Amino acid sequence: MMTEKQLFDAIARKAKQKFEGISDTQIKAVADFAVKFAYDQQALNDVAYAEISTRSAVRSGKSRKAIAYKLASKGIESDTVVAALDATNDLFAAIIFARKRSFGPFRRGELDEKRKTKELSAFARNGFGFEIGKTIFHMSREEAEDLLHSSSVF
Repeated sequence: MMTEKQLFDAIARKAKQKFEGISDTQIKAVADFAVKFAYDQQALNDVAYAEISTRSAVRSGKSRKAIAYKLASKGIESDTVVAALDATNDLFAAIIFARKRSFGPFRRGELDEKRKTKELSAFARNGFGFEIGKTIFHMSREEAEDLLHSSSVF
C-alpha cells in the first residue's frame, strides 16, 4: 500500500528515467494522472493507510509521537494523522514496548541506578512522555498484563 505522495514520487522518478527530455510540467501531469487514476480505482486511500499503519504501530509498541512522525514523512496530511491517532492509547503501546524490551514490570534482573536510567531513557527516545515511562516503571507485572488484555488498540 502506498500513500498519495509515495505514488506521485515513484511515478515522477520512473518518468524521468524512462523518457529523455521530459519537462517538469509533463512529469507532474503524468504523476497527477496516475494518482487520480489510483483514487478512481480505489487503489489509493491515505485515510485507510493512516488507520492501518497506526493500528499496526500501536500493536508493535510505537508511541503516538513516533507514529505521527512516520505518517508525516510518508506524506499523509496532518488532519488525517490526527484523526488516525485519536483513538490510540499511548499507555497500551508503552506496555507493549516495555514487554518487548524487558523493562519495568517485565524486567528479569535486579534494578540498579544504571538500569533505571537506561529504561527511562529508552521510553523518552521512543517518544513516550516521562509520566508514561514512570507509570510503566512502577507497575506490577499483573497490572501490566491486565491492561494488555483488557485494553484494545482501538
